[in-house]
Amino acid sequence: QMRLVESGGGLVEPGGTLRLSCAASGGSFSSYDMAWYRRTPGAQRELVATITRGESTMYLDSVKGRFTVSRDNAKNTLYLQMNSLKPEDTAVYYCNAVETVDGSKWYPYDFWGQGTQVTVSS
Repeated sequence: QMRLVESGGGLVEPGGTLRLSCAASGGSFSSYDMAWYRRTPGAQRELVATITRGESTMYLDSVKGRFTVSRDNAKNTLYLQMNSLKPEDTAVYYCNAVETVDGSKWYPYDFWGQGTQVTVSS
């Protein structure tokens, strides 16, 4: 069972930047494909970005060109660099390990942390 702790969220104005971090412990971080999800009140959880063990990445269409996912296996840490933030990016962001059969659908493990709140507002 891997423990995941997200951090780096906050309040930022539209057009601003944030860098989220996800510290992993208790598991073999480098052996997992990883992902960032987000959830807004009353909405379903949404897959934002994935990064495989080989560092191939995939992004939600609405964040392409603005968000960048990366990982540092030596530090057991996952990152999400968020630029040009928009009010619609406001959500609680979660990281998790994921698995896939064919790269088109991703299934999260049950390693959910508390998430980190991102609020984009003027």
